[in-house]
Amino acid sequence: MPRLSRVLSCCVLMLCFVPAAAHAVAGDEATHETDHSEDVLELPEVHVHGLPLNKDQQLGPVAKSTPWPAIPASLDGKELDDWMKARLLVSKDAKVTVVILEPCRHRELTQAGIAALKRWTFDPQMKGDDPVDGELTVRIHFHTR
Repeated sequence: MPRLSRVLSCCVLMLCFVPAAAHAVAGDEATHETDHSEDVLELPEVHVHGLPLNKDQQLGPVAKSTPWPAIPASLDGKELDDWMKARLLVSKDAKVTVVILEPCRHRELTQAGIAALKRWTFDPQMKGDDPVDGELTVRIHFHTR
């Protein structure tokens, strides 16, 4: 009997070391994983990927103010899952130029995104003590349920 209890103890220990991910059901994996390798800011209806948040690392311009786009009234109450991708060019004088790389499927969402991005303000990218022209790419996800 002591031998049986040792065998059972070993089996229980082996089961404890089996990773839980091995038992994941198909479809449990994250969608658009590469999008989430960047920093993510989330709001109830909109989240933005790609903002550099650590001023000490200065890999790009640093956001000071980022007013969020709103869902336009014409799409209010509709179920949405739409993306837009934009590049923000920030001059060494902190002037922002918005370039749309991928518009949303809904024109109204693209317009709302552009209007919000034009209100964003930044500290310019720094190279040592000198401001330099910089850029960053953001993805805005419009999502309602």
